[in-house]
Amino acid sequence: MNLTVFGIGYVGLVQAAVLAEVGHEVVCVDIDEAKVERLNQGFIPIFEPGLEALVKENHAAGRIRFTTDAAAAVKHGQIQMIAVGTPPGEDGSADLKYVLAVAEAIGREMDVPKIIVGKSTVPVGTCEKIKARVAETLKARGREDLKFDVASNPEFLKEGSAVADCMKPDRIIVGTSSEDTEAVMRELYAPFNRNHEKMIVMDVRSAEFTKYAANCMLATKISFMNEMANLAEQLGADIEEVRKGIGSDPRIGYHFIYPGLGYGGSCFPKDVRALIKTAEGVKFDAKLLRAVEERNNAQKSVLFDKVNRYFQGALKGKTFAVWGLAFKPNTDDMREAPSRTLMEALWAAGAKVQAYDPEAMQECQAIYGQREDLLLCGTKEAALRGADALLICTEWKSFRAPSFDALKDALTTPVIFDGRNLYDPKVIARYGIEYHSIGRMAA
Repeated sequence: MNLTVFGIGYVGLVQAAVLAEVGHEVVCVDIDEAKVERLNQGFIPIFEPGLEALVKENHAAGRIRFTTDAAAAVKHGQIQMIAVGTPPGEDGSADLKYVLAVAEAIGREMDVPKIIVGKSTVPVGTCEKIKARVAETLKARGREDLKFDVASNPEFLKEGSAVADCMKPDRIIVGTSSEDTEAVMRELYAPFNRNHEKMIVMDVRSAEFTKYAANCMLATKISFMNEMANLAEQLGADIEEVRKGIGSDPRIGYHFIYPGLGYGGSCFPKDVRALIKTAEGVKFDAKLLRAVEERNNAQKSVLFDKVNRYFQGALKGKTFAVWGLAFKPNTDDMREAPSRTLMEALWAAGAKVQAYDPEAMQECQAIYGQREDLLLCGTKEAALRGADALLICTEWKSFRAPSFDALKDALTTPVIFDGRNLYDPKVIARYGIEYHSIGRMAA
């Protein structure tokens, strides 16, 4: 099938590459000329396991192309997939200007019937706005005769495993009331639907809402577990033992119940805020969602508070090793990462940071530039040298089994503040290292 994807960000690029991999002919269009040029030269703008090889192989085979030419891109695809960003506005609501700009471009350039698919995460009712914008544009051209349909097809990708999520999806949500559109979408996703039926077809508004409901449910689990962790510390319980106990209940499960420093990234914070604003728009008080956001915002400061208490507020002039900058492993994404809250609080207190992350160093440099109080180190060991303590923000696998003897020798003060509960407190204690984690009593 011929497919056009508007937006070559995280969602658009991954989805386009995977659809090209199974044989579809995909044209990706973006207004960022530099990004398009770099992609055509083989440079991938984001780190995502498996993505670079997938893009390069399919680009070489001619199944995926990158362009800024919207007119040519619209002409190419029977399906027009909108995967542009929906950044939060000042009030937290999703900004639809890029989505509607694409809708207008499609209406301006189409000359045969099209199926327009909303892939971006958008508030309920957005597909109706897309339909109205396309219809207005066609009317202005005097081409009301051109038929089109708008369907919702939200993404459910996890950063760090997005390619695998696309290749083997848990479910494929399609919002449409048109049998013809459903048939086309079934053909598009047939290569991913062979093992068992994964496609769930529903009305458009329900499909749009499903995406928000899913992300907000996962965010709720994270915030709940962090609240339990903070309470466990006060009660003298070990949240890691509690986690195993409740996770064994199949109604709860083990996913998304790891205590830590809160959620970050491009999805959960933005989507929780957007759904709160949507609720306000219909005069509904989203008490639970507001509590989820409040707990998460507070959780990002937990590690700094532990450090500040330990050093009795005397942080000025001290140096801290920070392991992990990305908001989660297997990505270089630092959007709303807990590491940023931590480092900015340390700097405000007059401390210095020596940081290391396997993938997010360049991103950190882009965000903060050159600072006298920030040293980006080439290895996790280098970040330790001369530091007053080790602070862990991201649970990269390469952090799980360090040399504790070497770690102790490198630190000025043998103390670890672990925001991800990577280690067994009893093991750390045997090395003579003081250990502070989340939801567990200090060793």
